[in-house]
Amino acid sequence: MAARRQNNGRFPGGLFSGWFSDSWWRRQRRRCYEVLERDSARDPLAEKINVALIALIVLNVIAAVLETVPSLLLRDYWAFRAFEYLSLIVFALEYALRVWVSPEDPRYRGLPHRVARRRYMFTPVAIVDLIAWLPFVISMMFGVNLRTLAILRLLRFVKLVRYSPGMQSLLEVLEREWQSLVACFWLLAAAVLIAASAMYVAEGNIQPEHLGSIPAAMWWAMATVTTVGYGDVYPVTAAGRVIAGVTMVTGIVMIALPVGIIATAFVEVIKRRDFVITWGMVARVPLFADLDAAGIGEIHRMLSSHTAQPGEVIARRGDIATSMYFIASGEVVLEFADEMVVLGEGQFFGEMALLHTTRRAATARARTRCMLLMLDAEALADVIRRHPAIGERVRAMAKDDEGPHALRRRADIAQDEIDSERTESRSEPTEG
Repeated sequence: MAARRQNNGRFPGGLFSGWFSDSWWRRQRRRCYEVLERDSARDPLAEKINVALIALIVLNVIAAVLETVPSLLLRDYWAFRAFEYLSLIVFALEYALRVWVSPEDPRYRGLPHRVARRRYMFTPVAIVDLIAWLPFVISMMFGVNLRTLAILRLLRFVKLVRYSPGMQSLLEVLEREWQSLVACFWLLAAAVLIAASAMYVAEGNIQPEHLGSIPAAMWWAMATVTTVGYGDVYPVTAAGRVIAGVTMVTGIVMIALPVGIIATAFVEVIKRRDFVITWGMVARVPLFADLDAAGIGEIHRMLSSHTAQPGEVIARRGDIATSMYFIASGEVVLEFADEMVVLGEGQFFGEMALLHTTRRAATARARTRCMLLMLDAEALADVIRRHPAIGERVRAMAKDDEGPHALRRRADIAQDEIDSERTESRSEPTEG
């Protein structure tokens, strides 16, 4: 009993509590969370596992669609059944691991593990993960063969939302603007009801089979307001055609409203997400490490963007440095005289150009298509002139050679970034 109490809901339970320490389980849980949620930047294992899960989801959806073709006889094909069983095992294991690591989620940190896991299990993404495998296991255990299970298998496609930042942004938009969208729905319903009532009065006696009642006329109104226009029901009188014309124009306005709301909110969400990302990149620069939010915000507003194509030279070795660069996406190769270093998303180089007149120590070349954010020395000087406090902090950082964010003045390259890249490359095991 004491061992169970000390286990505190640890997975897989108290059975192994004598073999592994609590700290070992915490480390494994944290590592598992980083892999599943891609919480650690540039993690090769996380990228491979997430790509494998995406491929498995897509293959399951394709299989569920092809299974409905009688001539393929996939339901009786042993390889198809084996693939289905393998998918169920993978999805069930993924669900169990995500529940286990949920205490590492920032939303649930500080909560008891059981409470954190229970809250996670009732989130929409967790419910979708559960539906992806549980109904099929129950069906196999009790011998139930339901055609609706084929439709449930298509719900696995919804799991891709987890891996798509664009879809996550769209869901965030729908959550933020739900009140406006509900209002648009009620306006659409009112337009359908009014158009159906008007058409019933105008042509109910002329076309009783199609417009003889308001509910029957609502089919025509819905098809007209949504601009579908099947053509199975159409007005034959002058009054009916006038009503139809007004309904068509109204339908165009009704459809444009939700589209405009979603598009505007989507742009705002994307801008805010990009703002958070670039803000974090600026805050990571040692030169700006001691600036407050207002100071980082001033520098953030001075950034300009540039898209570099593969092979494009961004900065050439020996040239006078006048700006620093943040890598928003893609990879950049720094070509030194004796070696090459690859910098990726979220890293930066050239910050010494903001403080000293120096020359580039390496040629910076785009390895892939890159989105770069540039900060010119003149722009930073303008910020310092308008905000002397920022200048004092920046100069203090530049003079601090022994602090935790000390800068090195060897050349115009982010030396700390390069040293970390070299350390990682040396620590990787070599084959043979």
